[in-house]
Amino acid sequence: MTTECTAGALRFQAVARRTVQARFDGGTLTSDGGAVLLREVDRATGILAQFAACFRDHRDPTRITHPVAALVRQRVYGLALGYEDLNDHEQLRHDPLFAVLAEAAELTAPLAGKSTLNRLELSAATVDEAERYKKIVVDHGAVDRMLVDVFLQAHAAAPPAEIVLDLDATDDPVHGAQEGRFFHGYYGCYCYLPLYIFAGEHLLCARLRPANIDASAGAVDEVDRLVAQIRAAWPTVRITLRADSGFCRDALMTWAEAHAVDFVLGLAKNERLLALIPTELAEAAARCAATGAPARVFAERTYQTHDSWTRARRVVAKAEQLTGGADGKSNPRFVVTSLAVAAVDARTLYEDVYCARGEMENRIKEQQLMLFADRTSAATRRANQLRLYFSSVAYLLLHALRRLALVGTTLAHAQCQTIRLTLLKIGARIRITVRHVWLALATGCPSAALFARVHATLRRC
Repeated sequence: MTTECTAGALRFQAVARRTVQARFDGGTLTSDGGAVLLREVDRATGILAQFAACFRDHRDPTRITHPVAALVRQRVYGLALGYEDLNDHEQLRHDPLFAVLAEAAELTAPLAGKSTLNRLELSAATVDEAERYKKIVVDHGAVDRMLVDVFLQAHAAAPPAEIVLDLDATDDPVHGAQEGRFFHGYYGCYCYLPLYIFAGEHLLCARLRPANIDASAGAVDEVDRLVAQIRAAWPTVRITLRADSGFCRDALMTWAEAHAVDFVLGLAKNERLLALIPTELAEAAARCAATGAPARVFAERTYQTHDSWTRARRVVAKAEQLTGGADGKSNPRFVVTSLAVAAVDARTLYEDVYCARGEMENRIKEQQLMLFADRTSAATRRANQLRLYFSSVAYLLLHALRRLALVGTTLAHAQCQTIRLTLLKIGARIRITVRHVWLALATGCPSAALFARVHATLRRC
């Protein structure tokens, strides 16, 4: 005789002669119990308060249910915890833990729904008196300054003597008729072409740009802004710009030379450059043939283009012969720099200084693949820029957790997704009383000891 399941029950394969059934009736449970660690990070850094201060609320204060600070926290925490879509908040708004994270005045009342959060994203640059719904305006310039402020605050106790600013452009594919989207021949799709600037793991700039421009477009303006703000706090800091050949433009190099900023930039190879290193290419090929292993030979040259550069500059050449195939493969590369030979030799410049820029690509992947920076499906570029800001601030939170509390642990160099799955995605039962919020975290959590260690570290911050 077939066993009848109760209404709403989900039946699974039996085990040890027992039926297995599930229902969504567990009560006030959450799958994000570890998110309270992120709230401790925010307490120590003030990131979300600084971000919320970049918004101007033109709503009638007497008719507001959800203040701007709560809306901002709800959206950023959602991204940090892996919820990329506004539709997710139709259910998350009833999660008491999100009410704790948003610091809602009433923890048992629902938070903002998807429509309210959507209006937050779609506000124009200015609010007209006739506007009824979209009355919260974000100041993009204030957000740009805030990203740098967070970096400066992270080093307030011991400012660095030298920093490297990594610049890179990437593709952000779109699948609609979004404002500013164009077809990009290199990436083979319709996309945006955002510009990112990092100092180590610290995000300093995330600028959404149309795709019908040069990779370096706007880089001088962004770098000029960043350097001015950084030097206002740290007048003696040495600054080096680092980027691939897409940013090797005379305008950027001339600006850097005029402002006592160094640069290390990839330089696209051409016949004139290859003609400068025939001896080194032959030597690398001979070494490779003799040893059966890839070989590198480095050279120093002074080089100037025919008409696009205003002056000659130091170029480091890497003549490399790779193995594989019938005759192997020649792999020459070039880097142009303002750094003197006395400061760094050719091999060190290429292998230790220039190639280190590849780490920045991991940070961009964290934002796009793990924090949904490519979720730019709004109709206007302004709204999509705000979405990029939300993702950027979620990255700031998770990076601050890594910087403040994960040093010396197994997650010291973990990416955002690993941190999320290990420390934040912990099942918990929530009980709210008049004086307390009780979280009963899952007993079988394998990262309980690490969680306790991270919590203790954050409480000391």
